[in-house]
Amino acid sequence: MVASSYRVSIDAIPRQNQREVWREALGGLLLDCQLPESGPFQFGELTSKRSTSGAQLVLLRSSEQQIVCSGHAASARVAIIFHGYGRGSIASGQRSCEFADNDVSVCDLQSAWRMTLREDFEILLLELPRERLLGRLGHNRLRLPIVLGATIAAAAVRPVMRTLGGNFAILDKADLATAEVAVTELVAGALLGETRLDAETMTQVQAGHLRRVDAAIEAQLGNPGLTIADIARQEGLSQRYLQRLFERQNTTFSAYLRERRLERCCNDLIDPNYADQRIAAISYRWGFSDQAHFSRMFSATYGTSPRQFRKAVPRDQETARTRGRPRLMRGTATVLRLAPGAAPQEIARQEPIAPAEPPAAPPDVRASSHHHLKVSRDTTHWGYLSRTIPPVMCVESGALVTIETLTQHAFDDYERMIKGDPGAESVFHWTAERKSVERRGAGPMDGSIFGRGAGEGFGVHICTGPIHVRGAEPGDVLEVQITDIWPRPCANPAFAGKSFGSNAAAWWGFQYNDLIDPPGKRETITIFETDARAETAHALYSYRWTPQTDPFGVRHDTMDYPGVPVDHATIEKRVGVLAGVRVPARLHFGFMAVAPRESELVDSIPPGYFGGNVDNWRATKGTTLYLPVAVPGALFSIGDPHFAQGDGEINGTALELSLTGQFRLILHKSGQATKPHLEGLGHPLLETAEEWILHGFSYGNYLRELGRNAQSEIYQRSSVDLALRNAFRATRKFLMECYRLSEDEALALISLGVDFGVTQVADGNWGVHAIVRKTMFSQAAGA
Repeated sequence: MVASSYRVSIDAIPRQNQREVWREALGGLLLDCQLPESGPFQFGELTSKRSTSGAQLVLLRSSEQQIVCSGHAASARVAIIFHGYGRGSIASGQRSCEFADNDVSVCDLQSAWRMTLREDFEILLLELPRERLLGRLGHNRLRLPIVLGATIAAAAVRPVMRTLGGNFAILDKADLATAEVAVTELVAGALLGETRLDAETMTQVQAGHLRRVDAAIEAQLGNPGLTIADIARQEGLSQRYLQRLFERQNTTFSAYLRERRLERCCNDLIDPNYADQRIAAISYRWGFSDQAHFSRMFSATYGTSPRQFRKAVPRDQETARTRGRPRLMRGTATVLRLAPGAAPQEIARQEPIAPAEPPAAPPDVRASSHHHLKVSRDTTHWGYLSRTIPPVMCVESGALVTIETLTQHAFDDYERMIKGDPGAESVFHWTAERKSVERRGAGPMDGSIFGRGAGEGFGVHICTGPIHVRGAEPGDVLEVQITDIWPRPCANPAFAGKSFGSNAAAWWGFQYNDLIDPPGKRETITIFETDARAETAHALYSYRWTPQTDPFGVRHDTMDYPGVPVDHATIEKRVGVLAGVRVPARLHFGFMAVAPRESELVDSIPPGYFGGNVDNWRATKGTTLYLPVAVPGALFSIGDPHFAQGDGEINGTALELSLTGQFRLILHKSGQATKPHLEGLGHPLLETAEEWILHGFSYGNYLRELGRNAQSEIYQRSSVDLALRNAFRATRKFLMECYRLSEDEALALISLGVDFGVTQVADGNWGVHAIVRKTMFSQAAGA
């Protein structure tokens, strides 16, 4: 999960207040500034992230100015500063040192100094407790501020800081914890090389010996039997000489070794990377073979037990709002409780299994035959795609198939969207004794990462299918003609003749961190009703999500797991919302996909070349969708039914309402396609009678492009910029191949006659679509 950050940009501030706001932002770092008196303040951006250890990483970009530290005796903090660009100087008293691009400087916030920046600049500042860095230097004399020189350690820290600055936007707390340790160690080593030596401390040779000894100890901290004799023998020094070296630092070998081990344990106890590891395992890793001894030493040093120290660390509240598999997580201590007495074979049946031959089609099946795929626990897979799911139906090319789908939000109002409906009850059934569909998402079945439930909600959509299309092979194209769509009627007699849906303004929506009404961050569900004609929908009531406890006893503070029953006794309904407003129907399926080839379990949320959660409302009745086939049989699945949605899907969801659709599935074999737009198709393509609609995602094939951690990285790296770039490239290629335009012709037409729009910013892999009107080519040769 990307670490939460604090950001100030003066571009968003009225001009008369910009200088004051900038000084206030720097004041949070115990700094001040002097800006040029003449001319406007040109620009300033400050973004900060705080680690669990209390360190703070700050990215500063601004124009010419002087940054001033007056010296704060109570701060006990230092700043490691990487000068990305912008030349200047740092001065303290009568001493001054120059810095240039890519230099690293170290400043003490207890002392007075000033940094003069003579041009536009970018600096990355790591602020951390003073003792954590300067305590490593012992009694060596060091004059701060200092610009690090040509030591190997200084050369090594520069690319680390540069990498942190370049990836600042996607750094999470685990990254910060790891980077803090690495930077501190490297800078401490560099400072040892910069220390001022005299007869009262040690000679240059002794300082070199101390650095060698320090490195040898660091490399063997995990050896519980490490002694001064081992280090002396390894470095070719006498034990007595080593003892004198440590005495000059007012310490002993054993005290120094214990201090370094405790510091490493302290770092790991607050590092999110090791949140799942037992305290005993951490202490053993750093050389404490006796847990009781470790606890006593830790308590004596830090004034609290290791357990209380770990519990006191403020855990990132954003963890509860992680969509998709988190990066670098090894799991948590939470143990998922499965249904009592759940049969192993029942759970295993929902796990992907080895690919099998599709079931033989009935003897009388013909290309023109009509099939009906009802929705039930046996015909759905919840929250994931897989090339290994056995197909629930096998059809010939050209078959007409009626497919029922369910919204995963139906438990927002059980009475209106589930009760009395055999298909919905089959899928959503969940009691303390039994959960009908165990896996919900592509996460681990034991819920060992967050403890939300089987599959962890890494994927949320109820997908009907998959359907095997005979003869489909990788490289082919599956044409999906959407011939009809209609709402699933409510089966509860109390609401006969009506259909109901839900919109959730959720924590993954674009709006969540930009709310202006109290209480700030919140999730709101609005229930809508439509009649049999399904031309418009109107709101019945809304409520704010309150923590819900599922039948297995897991508490859900947010909508972090699909299909959690909402206890309406715990919510406060607000009626009269959106009074007089009618939402026009745009019936469509947000999710239509063939199985991807790259991974066995794929999160259903991010769309890709295989289709999936594209969330384009134009995929409605009368539209044709083309998908590139990636696995034998294509394995077509459909879900995420929507009554209506606007471009962007800004609050995270559409008007989610169960639908039934009628589709004709037509296979186009590679090399035999009669339609030029199908040759080499590499992304979902929509066609209407009047338009072509092309899609670009932040990453066209994120499963391949982002490597082994693709299903984590996609949630961190997506942007509209990347999606627009890929939509543009797809459109240019389409015009050049299908209409035989030159690149210059295509570029002119794209700018003059193609409409680009944001499809969605809710699905991890953000989407942009391009609309090409067919009428532009009505006079073209061969049109």
